[in-house]
Amino acid sequence: MSADLHIAVVGDGPPLVLLHGWAMHGGVFATLAERLRARYTLHLVDLPGHGASRGDATPLAFDPVCDALLARLPIAPWLGWSLGGMFALHAAVRAPERVSGLVQVCSSPRFVRGEDWRFGVSAEIFRDFARGLSDDYRATLDRFVALEAFGSDHAKDEIRALRAELFARGEPAARVLVDGLHLLETVDQRPSLEALRVPSLWIAGRRDRLVDPRAMRDAAQAIAQAGHASATFVQIEHAGHAPFLTHADEMLTPLDAFLSALDDASRSER
Repeated sequence: MSADLHIAVVGDGPPLVLLHGWAMHGGVFATLAERLRARYTLHLVDLPGHGASRGDATPLAFDPVCDALLARLPIAPWLGWSLGGMFALHAAVRAPERVSGLVQVCSSPRFVRGEDWRFGVSAEIFRDFARGLSDDYRATLDRFVALEAFGSDHAKDEIRALRAELFARGEPAARVLVDGLHLLETVDQRPSLEALRVPSLWIAGRRDRLVDPRAMRDAAQAIAQAGHASATFVQIEHAGHAPFLTHADEMLTPLDAFLSALDDASRSER
């Protein structure tokens, strides 16, 4: 089922898995990967239906995707951006013996606001994008890229970089775009926060207009209060939704510290 799932492996050192966001592919992390590959072996995943995994028939749903990835990947921390963070959180809760740590980059346990969740966006945003896919596919993806970059102090550079990557490995499959928007609109992973048993790092962009940094702060606090695992929240002041594109160097300090602590803990347990 996952024979066509593409995972690029680059670098040298302890393993680190990277999961991209909606409509993108592992190549979106190129700027960050260049800074990390001398110290880590990076496993850059193209989710089913995306990039070089366009022909993979695995449904874009948590259990099938995580089963396929866990079968292919070494024990490692997982870094997930936006929608990719939802898959990373699911895998970390489901298989803490395989996912040794969790890094969430501009990803929320619930993207849509509700009566008991103030820090989400309107569900209509994702419904509007879903309708737009059938009317004007490319224009809809372009509008989503603009939303991701909105607010960043390097918005034009971010839009340019995201647009360049969007179709760099071909068009993502229409079915997974619809399924991904459905996940963003409907999923509430807040119950998973209390079940998390591995350390986590939550990296937010203060100017992010898709994922409110306060949602990530509250998620980290919920994990810490549950008392089963440590959780650290970091905010990058001038970043939008894709800080690894515009503020990669600022991401490195907390990311390196987190990964080094995981590696030290792993060695002490041997």
